[in-house]
Amino acid sequence: MKTYFSHPWTLGPAEAVALQRELRAHLLLTDRLGPVRRVAGVDVGFEANGTVTRAAVAILRYPELDLLETAIARRPTTFPYIPGLLSFRELPAVLEALAQLREPPDLLLCDGQGIAHPRRLGIASHLGLLVDIPSIGVAKTRLCGMHEEPSNRRGAWTPLHVEEEIVGAVLRTRVGVKPLYISSGHRIGLETAIAHVMGCCTRYRLPETTRHAHRLASGPP
Repeated sequence: MKTYFSHPWTLGPAEAVALQRELRAHLLLTDRLGPVRRVAGVDVGFEANGTVTRAAVAILRYPELDLLETAIARRPTTFPYIPGLLSFRELPAVLEALAQLREPPDLLLCDGQGIAHPRRLGIASHLGLLVDIPSIGVAKTRLCGMHEEPSNRRGAWTPLHVEEEIVGAVLRTRVGVKPLYISSGHRIGLETAIAHVMGCCTRYRLPETTRHAHRLASGPP
C-alpha cells in the first residue's frame, strides 16, 4: 500500500512529540471520502512480553459487515510504551499488515484516538495521514477532554471538548453499556464518523470491525 507521508521511526520521545505537532497541520477533518464498500478494523497486540508487536487488519464488506479479508504482521517492538505516543510503537507493524491486503480499504476504524488526543494526532489520525485513507478513532477510554454522559439510548452522543474545541463524541452504541470515544482521524467529519461507527455496530458495544481485528491481534499466536 502506498504511503503519502513518511518519516523515520527511530525517534526519541521529544522528537516524536515534535513530529506530532508538525503532522497535525496536514489533517483534513471534513468529509473527503467516496463510497464505503470495504471498511477496515485495525488493532494491535503484543507477544513475548511486549517485545513483538502484532498488528491485525480485518476488512468487512459495508454495510453488510461480512468478513472479506484479514492480515497480520509481526515485528520487533522498537518504541517504548509512552501514553500519547502509542502510534510510534504500533504503526510500523500496522503498515506492514495493510501492505498485505489485496485492495486498500475505503475507511479505517482504529482501536484508539483520532484527534481526541493532547496534540490532536492519535493513532487513527497518524495512520490515516500516512496512507491517505479516511480514518476514525474508536476508543474504549478517554485520553483527553471533558463531556456530559450521553442518554441511555442506542446512538445517543454528547460532544467531547477541550475548552471550546470539540475533539470527538461520546457515543452510546448499545443501551446499558459504557459509551465509546469517537473522533475524526483524517478525511472525515465527526457526524459522518459517528454514522459509520453505528453502521458497524450490531449487538455489541464495539463495532464489528474492532471485534474482528481484536481477535486477530490478541488471540493465540
